[in-house]
Amino acid sequence: MEISKIVITGGPCAGKTTAMSWIQNAFTQKGYTVLFIGETATEFIRGGVAPWTCGSNTEYQKCQMKLQIEKERLFEQAAKGMKAEKVLLVCDRGALDNRAYMTDEEFKEVLDYVGSNEVELRDSYDAVFHLVSAAKGAEQFYTTANNVARTETIEQARELDDKLIAAWTGHPHFRIINNETDFGEKMRRLLVEISLILGEPAPYRTKRKFLIEYPDVEKLRATPNCERIDIIQTYLKSASGKEIRIRQRGKDGHYIYFQKMEKDPTGKEKIEIERRLDKDEYLKMLMDADTSMKQIRKTRYCLAYGIQYAEVDIFPFWKDQAVLLIAVRDENEPLVIPSDFKVIKEITGDPDYRNIAMAARI
Repeated sequence: MEISKIVITGGPCAGKTTAMSWIQNAFTQKGYTVLFIGETATEFIRGGVAPWTCGSNTEYQKCQMKLQIEKERLFEQAAKGMKAEKVLLVCDRGALDNRAYMTDEEFKEVLDYVGSNEVELRDSYDAVFHLVSAAKGAEQFYTTANNVARTETIEQARELDDKLIAAWTGHPHFRIINNETDFGEKMRRLLVEISLILGEPAPYRTKRKFLIEYPDVEKLRATPNCERIDIIQTYLKSASGKEIRIRQRGKDGHYIYFQKMEKDPTGKEKIEIERRLDKDEYLKMLMDADTSMKQIRKTRYCLAYGIQYAEVDIFPFWKDQAVLLIAVRDENEPLVIPSDFKVIKEITGDPDYRNIAMAARI
C-alpha cells in the first residue's frame, strides 16, 4: 500500500472547494482511494468555536492545532486498514495554515502545547499546493458569499495569501498555483503538479539552475517569505545506472529524512522514486554510504516571490558562488530572477554542477 498525504491551501476565494472535486475525479480514475480531511477552522467556526468566542486567540489556536493533528492521525490509521493499493489523503489546509493568524510568541506557545516543532509539522506532508486567492489577479471573481468563515476584504485577502505562502515556505515540495490562466486551466495545472509528486504520468516539470555570485546572506535571511533549511546528502552504494541518496533536512535540531532513487539519472526521461525515512532507517542506511564520495552539506534558502518559488543553495566549499534553482513547467516558461542575485551562467543540465559530481570531487 502507498499512502500519500498532501495539503491544498491558499488565500481566501482561491478555489479550494472546487479543487477537491477535481482531485476526487482525476485520481479515482488513476486507481487511488481518495480521502478528504475537512478544513478544521471552518468546522470550528460553524460550530461556534472561534478566536472571538474563546478566551484568547492562543487558546483557540491550541484547540485547532490539536484537532488538526488528531484528525490526520485517525485518517492515516483508517487508511492503513483499507483494502487499497494507493491511498491519497487530501488535507483541506494543514497544520501550518494557522501560522498566518498567530504572532511568533503565540505560535511557539501552540507548538509547546502540542509537543511538536515547525519542521516536523510542515514536512509531515508529501507536498503542499497553494492556490492563489482570486484577490490577486482575478479580483472580479472574489466573493465572501460562499463561505461563512470568510470575512476578508480584497486587501485583507491579498495580505493573508502572502502570509500563508510564508507559513509553508521551506517545504521540499511546495507549489504555488496562480491566476495567470482561467479557472479551469488553474485546476488542470494543480492536477499536473499533484500527478508529478505522486509519480503519475503528467507533463514533465523541471528546475532551471543558475550559478550565481555569493549572495548577501544577511539580506537573504531578512527577505520576506524566506526560510533557511540545513541539508546533509549522502550517496549510497548502488548498481550501475542507479543513483541512490539519503538526505537529512531541517534546522535547529529538528530534522526529517528521505531516500531518493534515480534510474538513468543522466537521461532526459529519468525516473525518480522518493520515500520518507524514520531516523533509525536513515542511520542504518548511512552504514551503506559510498565512501568514494563526500557528504554534501549545504544551507538552502527557500523563497517565494511573485508567482515563483526558488531555492538558493550555499555550499561550505564555495566562498564566491552559489546555486539558484527555480521550478518551471518547461524550459520556455518566462522567468523573473530577483535583482539581488547576480547570475554568472545557467547550468541547467550541466553534469559538472550536479550534487553527485560535487560529491565525487570535493
